[in-house]
Amino acid sequence: MSSLASPSPRRPSPALHQAAGLLDGEAAGLLIAATSDLSLVVDDHGIIRDTAAGQADLDGHGIESWLGRPWIDTVTVESRPKIDALLRDAAPGTMTRWRQVNHPSPTGTDLPIRYATLRPRKEGPIIVIGQDLRTVAALQRRLAETQQALERDYDRLRSAETRYKLLFQLSGEPVLVVDAGTRRVTEINPAAMRLLGRPQKRVLGQDAAELFDAGSLRELQTLFAGLRVTGQATDLVAPLAGGRGEVRVSASLFRGDGATSVLLRLTPLTRVAPERAEFGGGALDIIQRMPEGFVVTDASRRILTANTAFLDLTQHATEEQVRGQSLDGWLGREETDTLALFAMLRDHGSVRHFPTVMRGQYGSVEEVEVAAVSASHADQPCFGLTIRATPRRTAPVHAGGSHDLPRSVEQMTELVGRVSMKALVRETTDLIEKLCIEAALRITRDNRASAAEMLGLSRQGLYAKMRRYGIGDLDGNDPELTP
Repeated sequence: MSSLASPSPRRPSPALHQAAGLLDGEAAGLLIAATSDLSLVVDDHGIIRDTAAGQADLDGHGIESWLGRPWIDTVTVESRPKIDALLRDAAPGTMTRWRQVNHPSPTGTDLPIRYATLRPRKEGPIIVIGQDLRTVAALQRRLAETQQALERDYDRLRSAETRYKLLFQLSGEPVLVVDAGTRRVTEINPAAMRLLGRPQKRVLGQDAAELFDAGSLRELQTLFAGLRVTGQATDLVAPLAGGRGEVRVSASLFRGDGATSVLLRLTPLTRVAPERAEFGGGALDIIQRMPEGFVVTDASRRILTANTAFLDLTQHATEEQVRGQSLDGWLGREETDTLALFAMLRDHGSVRHFPTVMRGQYGSVEEVEVAAVSASHADQPCFGLTIRATPRRTAPVHAGGSHDLPRSVEQMTELVGRVSMKALVRETTDLIEKLCIEAALRITRDNRASAAEMLGLSRQGLYAKMRRYGIGDLDGNDPELTP
């Protein structure tokens, strides 16, 4: 748990000095015990000579066993420097700053206490005042658990949205989604486009009634009116515009995104002469019209084919402009992004939820999520990737400072004339090495073997540099560290 902000030490006012003079030792002790959750008396050697708990539920944490023991031995390892500081800073006439420490507890959960110390007399014992932070710790745990639950819900919603889009696009039944109030078409699947003989851009935003023969207008108006009033409507048979045959129209009302929409299912009753010259059939036609980017590359990451959504992301007009080009030119924040993606593809055969960016030909940058699969056993080994734009989300604010390379370089240039060039070059090299290692670990999701390969280092060399720059959590027990 992160430590809380601590007020600066301050001296009591003259009025408090006068009030303190009216209290004898017993009254002062009662006052300290009553105003603190836990109070201790510690001698010059840091030994606990007396304890007083202001809350009954603190007794189960073994506080009575602290008597006669060094105060520093009752806390966890990371809290020992804070105890040293509290004992060192205790002085007459002032109170130290508050410091949070953790005590090991027989219950298995550390006991968090915030302490401040004061020494009434120069050579006298130290009075320790403690505040119980268990309630704050519990609130912070609940906040963390709530944040994780929200993330899980967000992932479930995103997965549900992807499944809906996939089912909607791959469905062999012609389906339209229409706004219930305006009758404007908001979504259409490829099967409906083939049935109507119109591309998506000529259907979206159009009045749904205009897709049918003019003689069916009154029946369609009755259908939508009945949906708005009762939520139900009887199926009807209506001819499509342009003499493309009759269809059975089934309508269902639903709500989503704060609006009411109608799902129209069109079942053909007569065979329609297909116009395949304009619309290619089968799986290739579906892939070309997918709302998410799709691209196939060869083993050297050269593009073999790409759909329209991928061309939109790269800001190209035709497939010929990207065919034969390296995917690295548009995919990835850095060169190592694409290297890491294809390395995982070769190792595992597939990759899901790989976050990165797509860079357009004219400077656009889009946050995307990549799912990819390797067809290494095909006659021509290749890779297939789907590229989905991710919703924009507010980036979390980190407590620590971020490593901003331009700002760091600017700070270094300010040292010219005050520090030797040799020292500046050494500092710059260290900074770039550290940023490269952090970027590689972030891209490979802390897979240190892949990060070492990406950086051209041995595993031991990567660990040595991580230890040098204080990156990661190296406990010395990793077998790779053994010479």
